[in-house]
Amino acid sequence: QVQLVESGGTLVQHGGSLRLSCAASGLNFKYYDINWFRQAPGKEREGVSCISSTDGSTYYSDSAKGRFTISRDNAKNTVYLQMNSLKPEDTAVYYCAGAWGVGSNCDPRKYEYWGQGTQVTVSS
Repeated sequence: QVQLVESGGTLVQHGGSLRLSCAASGLNFKYYDINWFRQAPGKEREGVSCISSTDGSTYYSDSAKGRFTISRDNAKNTVYLQMNSLKPEDTAVYYCAGAWGVGSNCDPRKYEYWGQGTQVTVSS
């Protein structure tokens, strides 16, 4: 079956950096769009950054622009999210999710497969 496993979340200080990883299995990775979302307490799940498996086009939320970078390694079946200049408002559970044919669309409703999430906490 399809499995998405996130890793890399931890407690980090304001201004610090983290790299999240999402390892995928059970699907033909190079044809699937695997992307990053987050959910903070009391808030809806939101798309953070998305990359198209076909043309590499990317989307970044306003809060992520200029600080986060998404990338994917088809040889390792892994998608990464490099997060720099972290702020307390970035504190959330970060999820990766997968779908076929959505490209860099970051609407969580379009995604079929979800990981269990990894907690990122940014201290002030």
